[in-house]
Amino acid sequence: MRKIAIGILIVGLTGMLAGCANQGSTVRTKQGAVGGAVAGAVIGGIIGHQSGRGLEGAAIGGALGGAGGAVAGSAADEKATQQNGGTP
Repeated sequence: MRKIAIGILIVGLTGMLAGCANQGSTVRTKQGAVGGAVAGAVIGGIIGHQSGRGLEGAAIGGALGGAGGAVAGSAADEKATQQNGGTP
C-alpha cells in the first residue's frame, strides 16, 4: 500500500510540474521542471534502491529535481527575454 501511495505521489507531482501554467511561465521553465523531475526521480530511485527505499528516493529526487529544473529554466527564460528585448 505504501508503494502505491508513493507511486501516486510521483505521478501527481510530475503532472503538476508538467501542467504548471502560471502567468509569466514560459517554455523553458516547464521543460526544465519536467526534465529535472524525470532525472531526479531516476537518480533518486537508483540511490534509494541502494538503501531499500527506491520509491521514496524517486519521489524525493523527482520533487527536488523538478524544483531545480524549474529554477534553471526560469533563469534561461529571463535571460532570453532580456536578450530579445522583452520577448522570450
